[in-house]
Amino acid sequence: MLPTDGVMCFPGQTWEKVLSKVKKAVVFMDDRCSESLHWNGGAALLFEAGARNIKQFSSFEAGGQNEPKAVFVVSTVLKGKTADIIKDIISLSRFQYCVVFTAIPHSIHLLANNVTTDLEGNSVFEQFEEKLCEWMGDMNYTAEVMHAPVVFAPLTQHLHLLPAFSDLFPLLEVDLESINEKRPEKRRFGSLMDVDTHSLSPELQIQIKSLTSAINTLFEFIGTREESFSVGPMSRLIAGELASHPQAKNRRKSAPNKASVVFIDRTLDRTGAVGHHGDSLVEKILSGLPQLPGHVTDIQVDMLELTHLKQTTDNKGILAPGCLAQNQSATARLLWETMLVAKQKEAVMEVRRQLVEAASKENLPIKMSLGRVTAEQLCSYVQLFRDSWGALESHSGVLQLGLAAAQALRHPALPCWDACLAFERLLLQALGDLDLAEVLKQLLPLIKSSEPETGSDSSSGSGELSVDDLLVLLVYVYSMAQEACPGGAEQEKHVEKVENELIGALTLRLTQQTSLSPLLQEITGVSGPEELTVERAHSALENVFEMLRGVCHARDPLKHFSSVYTPSDGAHQATYRPLLKQVLEEIFHPDRRECPDVEHMSGGLTDLLKTGFSMFMKVTRPHPSDHPLLFLFLVGGVTPSELRLIRDVVSTHKSGTQVLVMSTRLLRPCDVPHLLFSIDRLKPDIGV
Repeated sequence: MLPTDGVMCFPGQTWEKVLSKVKKAVVFMDDRCSESLHWNGGAALLFEAGARNIKQFSSFEAGGQNEPKAVFVVSTVLKGKTADIIKDIISLSRFQYCVVFTAIPHSIHLLANNVTTDLEGNSVFEQFEEKLCEWMGDMNYTAEVMHAPVVFAPLTQHLHLLPAFSDLFPLLEVDLESINEKRPEKRRFGSLMDVDTHSLSPELQIQIKSLTSAINTLFEFIGTREESFSVGPMSRLIAGELASHPQAKNRRKSAPNKASVVFIDRTLDRTGAVGHHGDSLVEKILSGLPQLPGHVTDIQVDMLELTHLKQTTDNKGILAPGCLAQNQSATARLLWETMLVAKQKEAVMEVRRQLVEAASKENLPIKMSLGRVTAEQLCSYVQLFRDSWGALESHSGVLQLGLAAAQALRHPALPCWDACLAFERLLLQALGDLDLAEVLKQLLPLIKSSEPETGSDSSSGSGELSVDDLLVLLVYVYSMAQEACPGGAEQEKHVEKVENELIGALTLRLTQQTSLSPLLQEITGVSGPEELTVERAHSALENVFEMLRGVCHARDPLKHFSSVYTPSDGAHQATYRPLLKQVLEEIFHPDRRECPDVEHMSGGLTDLLKTGFSMFMKVTRPHPSDHPLLFLFLVGGVTPSELRLIRDVVSTHKSGTQVLVMSTRLLRPCDVPHLLFSIDRLKPDIGV
């Protein structure tokens, strides 16, 4: 089996262990594992394997009277909150047989329990088995605890996400200050590049080790020896952890295949992540349509068009939603892959073509029309299927994707998307002509002119910008500010003055809201506008601007990739140069140049000796383009536009290297403020 085929098989393979245990069981699963299962075949896999029921992993759930067997599938450590929920469920049930699967390996459970020595066997798991029997009420009942790395979600052949790590985000300057506060003055770190794994919180150490363990398991499965490279401080920690992974040494001695893996920090380029690209259909689908409950990536597709029901408040929610994950149909899978990486015009034309083809196969009375594809046209094609149950069932995957495209194209938030795109283009040009203070001043009228919103959706259809949208625009500006507007001390005072004006205007906007979006609830720490005082809003926004100032300096340690901004030269407008494109062009450069920002991470003595010998003799250092397979791992998320960029750069260089992308999440513009302003990056939730 080729390594690339193995990568595609591996996520499904991780579920085999779980499937072998679910017969006649009620299955309790947390959101992150549910999302992985969703992209690997969904609940049907469990039911086909004999599961009786699937329930949310929650203290408010329990097994029925006649359900003696339970299987728990969790992405977290088996202690604290996770253990409490398992205990609550068992206490409310009548189980006699419990199986617990955790995505965290036993070696990391030892770390979580402060056990430094490498104990024989699976002592932590065995102790938890005893607890399970205790909670079931009889020590003679059966309990099993084991590890299954069910963390991979294969969105396409070339893109795998790890939903369990969706909130893992590279550290910022403010996080460095928090780390240094707990260290003696003489031992404080000068920059994020100096931080080592041992100086991180136990929670973050566990998350990084869990991630590298999952990647190591994948490389074991595909029989591959990897060379690890990093771009950025967090990537450096992850790549270093993978290079020195204790179980990887034997694998590297005997693995028949070779690959390079390059980790890249998302924080080094947030411009592309918050940009409202005009030519990506999937970015509009992800941003416009509501998310599936408990999911980070997939969305809900309204299936009303496939019925004769009229939209009323009475029938709202009676239809199960459609989604983007189509595992049953090869045609739908290919359509989804096209939609993900093609430009919007090509994507909607492919959606129309597939709908026409499906209707023709079923002899449905389709009226062909050429020219621009509209949402109404796509809906009219979908509606042809609603009177034929057989046709609807045969083509349900294509129909769901067709409806997702139509609903995005006619979404009321589209004018707002276009307005954000227009503002970004104006700001991009302004950054080259004005100093940062003057650029920020251009946002003041936007804040003051917009009406208070009545909900989290920034889309009354008028193109008015919500507070969420304004935060996204601020991230866009600050992400390029350092290289576009390098100012002195005098300018810094000027910027600070304008920032205070912005904080004041945004505070006023916040306190006028009639409801708060999820992002604003996270940032302010309140659940509704009635709880939001002026002081609280002002303090929350001061923290936001402190974070934004740190965003400015994320690329400071880089020598080669220190800028993503090209100023106007009179003949050409200012442009944004994606960092990912710069990294790939450096990797595939025919001269195989050494780049100081792409750091090779080694965990072996041989490599250290090589480095020493290279002072006296010519030793070729490993290069990311050495091997036929390259894994790009974007720590903190990847956008659909970047997936197309990767495909285009690889195809232009005709290098013969196959590139597979891995990431923690598929990004929408609004995800970045969440990751920057409202999560605790130093203490991620590991279920404890």
